[in-house]
Amino acid sequence: MADKKPAKAATGKAAAKTAPRFTAEERAAMRERSRELKQSKSRADGEADLLAKIAEMTGSDRQIAERLHALITATAPDLEPKTWYGMPAYARDGAVLCFFQPAAKFKARYATLGFNDKAMLDDGSMWPTTFAITALTPEGEKRVVELIERAVG
Repeated sequence: MADKKPAKAATGKAAAKTAPRFTAEERAAMRERSRELKQSKSRADGEADLLAKIAEMTGSDRQIAERLHALITATAPDLEPKTWYGMPAYARDGAVLCFFQPAAKFKARYATLGFNDKAMLDDGSMWPTTFAITALTPEGEKRVVELIERAVG
């Protein structure tokens, strides 16, 4: 049997046609992040941007985001409200600690409350960092407060 040469990888335009593409929602989020990075903002400006993003939401996304904002700012008033990839987020020392991803943003089945690696949620060698939210019940609100308290250390 003759030795076969390995197939060449596609390059140039051919590679662009076969490469995975970002969705329109992902491209929009990246454009929003680029704008966020170009603008230096005060805490008040960051909170105004966050509240404007919440105001753009509809239905349960908006209800959940409004309640999360109230819970997070009451539980950890030292966190800085801002937007991150066009989503409501809360930072400490410039680094995003947690964020809310509305279901509609990426046409998902549910909204999520996510935590970045700065959050102190460590629990052994494996722990959750993103939580699905379909509605905020009193039990869910209690869980959010516990997570935020733990995340800020």
